[in-house]
Amino acid sequence: MKVAVLQSPLAWENVEENKKQFIKQLNEIQQDVDLVVLPEMFTSGFTMQPERVYMTMEDEFLAHLTEIANQKNMAIIGSVVIKENQQFFNRLLFIEPSKELHYYDKRHLFSLAGEEKVYTAGQNRIIVNYKGWRICPLVCYDLRFPVFARNSKAEYDLLIYVASWPDQRIYAWDTIIKARAIENMSYVIGVNRCGSDENNNVYSGHSQVIDYMGKYLIEPLVGQQVATVSLDLGLQNKARDRFGFLRDADQFTIDLK
Repeated sequence: MKVAVLQSPLAWENVEENKKQFIKQLNEIQQDVDLVVLPEMFTSGFTMQPERVYMTMEDEFLAHLTEIANQKNMAIIGSVVIKENQQFFNRLLFIEPSKELHYYDKRHLFSLAGEEKVYTAGQNRIIVNYKGWRICPLVCYDLRFPVFARNSKAEYDLLIYVASWPDQRIYAWDTIIKARAIENMSYVIGVNRCGSDENNNVYSGHSQVIDYMGKYLIEPLVGQQVATVSLDLGLQNKARDRFGFLRDADQFTIDLK
């Protein structure tokens, strides 16, 4: 599977400007890409003012993204601010070329920024079956919680994090994301934004792709970039069969209340 990662700066709470930017970038993607990954809250930046930037699931922009996914035969992943039933969600969208839409609401809300005060936490993790791959998409702060991402009984083949992770904690991002790949014997894609925001946060980016043994396929990127990589499910399956680490893992359940 060929994947494109889009590491881009975001215009602070300027939804229309960000929409234009990503529509342009998506239209410039090569036709042979199967999956393209955008950052967290890519239409607004990581804001605690959702009333200024929210969309609904009926928004024309989401319909536009769906048409692009269909026309270019590629899935599109990224999170946006969604209002639903008088609540705001940091919602990751997974749009398939078939126009089927999956979504995941960020489970672990970033209390350091007060995210839990304005957004509603999701209750369920999802696994998306796409082109023979089982994909687990998560959002930013979820990265710090290994139990939630645990690849129990090898239930997924690819773990994806979309993020807004600033430079003052980027060492943690680089370290933990590699750990998630190694402990779960899974390809891991992490796509972060770059640039700066109105809260004086600076983002170098460090979007990256890591294989099931912890090796870089795309080393941490700096600044605005688009990078592509091909992932081989057969090689990953052979490594899992050979080493058997996932078969030895502890079994457990998670209380999602």
